[in-house]
Amino acid sequence: MRSNVCTLILAAASLAPSALLAEPLNPAAGGATIVATAPGKGVAERAAQITASVEAVDSAKRTVTLKGPAGDIVTLPVGPEVQNFDQIRVGDLVVVRYLDSLALELKKRGTAKRERTERDVTERARPGERPAAVEAHEVHVVADVIALDPQTQTVTLRGPTRVVDLRVHDPEQFELVAVGDQVEATYTEAVAISVEPADEPQ
Repeated sequence: MRSNVCTLILAAASLAPSALLAEPLNPAAGGATIVATAPGKGVAERAAQITASVEAVDSAKRTVTLKGPAGDIVTLPVGPEVQNFDQIRVGDLVVVRYLDSLALELKKRGTAKRERTERDVTERARPGERPAAVEAHEVHVVADVIALDPQTQTVTLRGPTRVVDLRVHDPEQFELVAVGDQVEATYTEAVAISVEPADEPQ
């Protein structure tokens, strides 16, 4: 998430009663559990949603005042990158949905080059539609398995820029891994923001 539309996303998220979006998914540090989806494959993910109501709209200054679920109020400048600003009304709901996920796949005796690639995807509302935006950031890494610790069920991975330890909670999954294998990891972080009429069910 790198574009200016995140100003609105992050400010709305700051109204949440708890820090839902405060720290990224980090299974290696014990922040989430990787669930096996097939032999040699696993996924960990987390989702959150907050809703804030539009309390005021200043068309001349292009600002919106939002009230969060805990009663916190914040006034935000809304840049031209947020399409269809003129459709925002007092009483509308600003809904922020957040998802991050990590998918891992074991490649037995893999021969791919260690690498890290990143890409961003942004979608915005078309003219005439309700204001909305979706932003996603994806990181893809290929890493080599360089060590195993059976006592802690930890796999040591060497990627293109650093070495990390990943604990595998499932003993059957850990038994599949050997030094010389490779792991492909794809981390995705997505934030969707939409402005919805107050009378629409959430």
